Amino acid sequence: MTTPRVVPPHAPPAERGATRIADRVVAKIAAQAAREALAAQPDGSPRPAGAPGSAGAAGGQAAPHATVTVHHDIARVRVSLELDYPSDLAARCAAVRSRVVRLVEEYAGMSVPEVDIDIEHLHSAHTRTAALRDRKLR
Repeated sequence: MTTPRVVPPHAPPAERGATRIADRVVAKIAAQAAREALAAQPDGSPRPAGAPGSAGAAGGQAAPHATVTVHHDIARVRVSLELDYPSDLAARCAAVRSRVVRLVEEYAGMSVPEVDIDIEHLHSAHTRTAALRDRKLR
């Protein structure tokens, strides 16, 4: 004969278990936030797809990539970008940092004390025009 297990009627949420969000999930959130920040114009409105300054392959640039290290509820983020030149690099990086912090905090519930940004390539109008011309010739 077995005795039935007694389960408390309603255990508080903190006693039910834990939720762990993988580093790669937080990295995807951060990369998407960076894409969104780069796709927005300085006034906050979206840039047309393929327009100079838009993020991703359509604009001739690789999409932002993020790596994240999570310890407890603290995420340290590194984002790799390609940006147009000339442009206000500091303002673009500040917009990326701000959006990454906001969305990681909002979606993952983690604090983000730092966002390191690596600018891997700068694309001048000349190289962007040449890349578009080469794409059309293929």
